[in-house]
Amino acid sequence: MKRRKFIRDLGLGTAVTIGVPYLLPSGRLFAASGARKANHVVFCLFAGGVRNLESVHKNDGNLMPYTLKGTEGISSDIISGINFVPPNTSGITLQEQGTLYKEFRMKYGPTGHYGAHATAMTGVYTGENLNINANPQYPTIFELYRKHNSPSMSAKNTWWVSNSLGAYAHLNYSTYAGYGPDYGANYIQPASIISQKGFDNLGNSRIYNNTEEEKIKALRGFCDAHFSSQYNGAANSITNTEEDKIEIESFINQCFIEAAAGQFNDPWGIGGSLYNNDMQTVHFAEKIIQEYKPELLVVNMQDVDIAHSNFTLYANNIQKADYALAHLWDTIQSTPGMADDTILIAMPEHGRNQDGNGLYDSYGREALDHTNDDYSREIFSLILGPSGVVVQDQVFSQEKGESIDIVPTIANILGFDNDVPGGLLSGNVLTESFY
Repeated sequence: MKRRKFIRDLGLGTAVTIGVPYLLPSGRLFAASGARKANHVVFCLFAGGVRNLESVHKNDGNLMPYTLKGTEGISSDIISGINFVPPNTSGITLQEQGTLYKEFRMKYGPTGHYGAHATAMTGVYTGENLNINANPQYPTIFELYRKHNSPSMSAKNTWWVSNSLGAYAHLNYSTYAGYGPDYGANYIQPASIISQKGFDNLGNSRIYNNTEEEKIKALRGFCDAHFSSQYNGAANSITNTEEDKIEIESFINQCFIEAAAGQFNDPWGIGGSLYNNDMQTVHFAEKIIQEYKPELLVVNMQDVDIAHSNFTLYANNIQKADYALAHLWDTIQSTPGMADDTILIAMPEHGRNQDGNGLYDSYGREALDHTNDDYSREIFSLILGPSGVVVQDQVFSQEKGESIDIVPTIANILGFDNDVPGGLLSGNVLTESFY
């Protein structure tokens, strides 16, 4: 079975089955009663476990020159292991375009990726009995936004774009009564599917034998059943309009065609050896921004998680994540309808341990895990926005803010925080970030 037939049989000719696992409903129950600070929010989880020592404290030099002020050189013992992205020649850093919290905290709950993401996206700390194979117990920011905001917007206005780790799909919606899949976002994991790598994984030029072809058919059946059951089993569901569904399918399909042609390999023109999955994920989020101008978009990065085995690559990928974050902000600012009307929030989901795990890379640096010590709870947060809305070039160097504060802050920005039932927003609005 050749590649073309494989893709056709798997359903990727229209990129519906895998490209858009969730095509969710339009409509919300209430109009927002609060005044908005901006009409768009992009929340970027600068994720994978980033220790403050390497990021905002710059213990190995300024690995984030696009975000942080300072010209500190990278530590001499690892500099030869760093693949450099283009230097920041703009003359202005991201921290100068907003408010930086250098000592944010994830105070409670296990410091694992899924649980920390769930905390960031629900505004509620998770417990030790967290099930990464289940949806969170409390409503996600997507559900809160779609249920308590304007009734004029559809699910295509709300997107969740993640890198790696299949469990992240569960963060689309919760099991909380009165919320659920009716109020989730459109979710996609582009680095796995909408990429040259994904294309090569799904089909290549070799001929498949009969046994392999049967496995492929079984995989297709599983995907069809799994993705449809995520939504279609919900009671009282309201699907997207047929027009919206066709529009989204066409958009995803065009992205897949571009990826298959190699156009996603280095779309930023920085060199293929520098371009990683985090950049791929952010690039797809940028395409959503340009196509849909969503009011709420959440995107995460994950490549710094190499820190479990290689400290130098971890430092290298912090630098790439920094570049990707700046590129995301530049795209927002150059997109009509988003420019000067968008607030971008960036935050790692958790930090990394103070002590290494006994694994050393070729540069003699010890790898790092994240197992609930104080350092693994230290994170930062950055809020960027228009100069008349977000306080510019403001830095809090003392401990201030928690990861549960992001959801109520987003709700406040979009003007629906007062409509959310009591008890669902346990954090605080980061009011000092705004005029």
